[in-house]
Amino acid sequence: MQLRTLLFAAASLVVSINAYWLEDVTHQGVAPFGGDGYTVFRNVKDFGAKGDGVTDDTAAITAAMNTPNNRCLQGCASTTTKPAVVYFPSGTYIISSSIVPPYFTQMIGDPNNRPVLKATSNFQGFGLIDGNPYYTENLNWVSTNVFYRQVRNFVIDTTAIAPATPATGMHWPTSQATSLINVEFNMPTDASVVHVGLFIESGSGGFMSDLTFNGGATGASMGNQQYTMRNLVFNNCQTAIIQLWNWGWTYIGLQINSCQKGIDITAGGSDALSVGSITVIDSTFKDTPVGITTAFQSGSQPDTAASIILENLNLQNVPVAVQGPSGTLLAGGSTTIAGWGQGHQYTPDGPNTFQGSITPNTRPSSLLGDNGYYSRSKPQYESLAASDIVSARSSGAKGDASTDDTAALQSAIDSAASAGKVLFLDYGIYKVTGTLSIPTGSKIVGEGYPIIVASGSTFGDMNAPKPLLQVGANSGDVGQVEFSDFVVGTQGPAPGAILIEWNFASSGTPSGMWDVHARVGGFQGSQFTVAECLKQPGSSTIDSQCIGAYMLMHITSQASNLYMENTWLWTADHDIEDSTNTQITVYSGRGLLIESTVGNFWLVGTAVEHNNLYNYQLVNTKNIFASMLQTETPYYQPLPDATQPFPVVTALADPDFEASCSGVSGNCANAWGLRIVDSSDVFIYGAGHYSFFNNYSTDCSTVDAGENCQSRIVSIEGSSSNVNVYALNTIGSLSMLDHDGASVAKWQDNVNVFPANVMLFRTG
Repeated sequence: MQLRTLLFAAASLVVSINAYWLEDVTHQGVAPFGGDGYTVFRNVKDFGAKGDGVTDDTAAITAAMNTPNNRCLQGCASTTTKPAVVYFPSGTYIISSSIVPPYFTQMIGDPNNRPVLKATSNFQGFGLIDGNPYYTENLNWVSTNVFYRQVRNFVIDTTAIAPATPATGMHWPTSQATSLINVEFNMPTDASVVHVGLFIESGSGGFMSDLTFNGGATGASMGNQQYTMRNLVFNNCQTAIIQLWNWGWTYIGLQINSCQKGIDITAGGSDALSVGSITVIDSTFKDTPVGITTAFQSGSQPDTAASIILENLNLQNVPVAVQGPSGTLLAGGSTTIAGWGQGHQYTPDGPNTFQGSITPNTRPSSLLGDNGYYSRSKPQYESLAASDIVSARSSGAKGDASTDDTAALQSAIDSAASAGKVLFLDYGIYKVTGTLSIPTGSKIVGEGYPIIVASGSTFGDMNAPKPLLQVGANSGDVGQVEFSDFVVGTQGPAPGAILIEWNFASSGTPSGMWDVHARVGGFQGSQFTVAECLKQPGSSTIDSQCIGAYMLMHITSQASNLYMENTWLWTADHDIEDSTNTQITVYSGRGLLIESTVGNFWLVGTAVEHNNLYNYQLVNTKNIFASMLQTETPYYQPLPDATQPFPVVTALADPDFEASCSGVSGNCANAWGLRIVDSSDVFIYGAGHYSFFNNYSTDCSTVDAGENCQSRIVSIEGSSSNVNVYALNTIGSLSMLDHDGASVAKWQDNVNVFPANVMLFRTG
């Protein structure tokens, strides 16, 4: 008996030591508008799940997802008021029907020993995880409005389902601020298998990383506007990836091993190609007969569809690298493809149709990692214990959307950093009335996307802007910080709010932001909803109560070495809480400004939308890596246009539309999607810059309408050099790209599946 007791105690100690800190910390997140007693954090075992590999845990997991039975599911358009983090300890959870995460849900497993979701042999449903169910013939949520959700640290297993029985591991039609991270899909390897690991049919993504697909007929079958996917591994799939459709897609660190086919982009056939483009870099294909198969051929339609760029693609026993309808387009073998592509190019003049080898980008050493461009997966701090975590609410912050949490949050930030601990931002809406200073060593992790909102007079003067988060006291201060899983925004008018000011110059390991977003308006607690800021088509009157921010993020002149992954800086175009997602008008002056003369920034799967003057602006900077930038022009423009309500600030190199629009026809004074001024060594691997509206009307954004929502959308100016853009996609802009005020590429010369596409642009 004593020996048994001793062994049990020892085993308990091991479990305690190895338990993930998220499981052990006290959970006290507050949903200010969720109702009395609403619980944010849910451990599935508290709802009766066993995880023993025998018990059917479907009902218990569903209860954890849905309690208190009024979360956002069937018939609910969207909401931020009822967030949830649903946690799965290690174990094997048997499920017999789909797990449906409601809107604004994070599913998190123990990263130290990932939980397994294993289907029964008689499983019923569209995906073990169904991220957007078909209760009717339509998806429950409009896929382009599905935001703020993630699934990480799971194994999804369909091997108990007969190989010839259709089965899907995950159904995931979603959009911005969503992610799948550290997920493994296990499927049968029998020749008769028809299983699919991941299925996506629509949406506007997005980001995924560190996914592994084993077996199956298709590892991932996907259609979506755009995506960045990093570190995906496919083993023994019949086809690794089928692209159903896209506008643009960037794969980084893709590994395809022992599959019959790598990437299939033949959808639609040569007469009606459905895939816009793919960009594959720093990747390896091994023991696979055909790397990429395409329906592109001479005369195929649309003209630039099925465009491809390959850069630093290692082949090991891959006889055919790219196969077309009539045979081999690019031979393979065991070799490294330094650069190859097909589509339209401007270098810098064009368009010229190309199909063949290209000179790869010459990459600055400061942007490189071990096998290509530097990257780093989101830290989850697996080795830490609960004692290494400092809670914001335990430090006195309320997060109730009304209490001034400035002092309490600053104290928590300082104490966590000085003690070398992680600050856990329990879910809440944290009202802040002054600048929060972020010292070096800070590590801040959110619970279910809490939001820090700037509020009050400190942020009320656009002539004296102030930062909400000031990362480093002075530009060029040496420091390193890490942010993940939280949001910044404003509450009430804040025409002088800079949401993030980044000053640190990091040495050694770059600083990082993972799943950190800006959201200005469109949610309860923001004071920018349908009730306050309903759109007014046809009116140029500016409501000063709906001016939400001065700038979303500013990287200052001496800052350097920042890695940003899956960051969405969004000024809301609609009210997330409204039952029909009604559009609103909220003004934010500027999106992301990088004016670092030092450079070294990685923008991996980022998006910036609906800002008045520009979305991305690079000024006097260098050494920039970006994958699949995505922007949208404000829906209200050109009424008012970009000259109002924010005056030009010369010190920030703001665009002066009154001067630059002289002699330009059409809607010239609309926000730039991307503006590059006096910058060098810029490497963009995919970009989608979209202008869908003319003062809330979409009549301007189709090919038949003449793509005339605005005159210009991307600009390269001044002494900029060595600017390289792969897979530039634009919608609704007459000119796709301007250089020093002159149009370089026009949409009608580069028609693609819905956007226009230039697959390769270089300034020289």
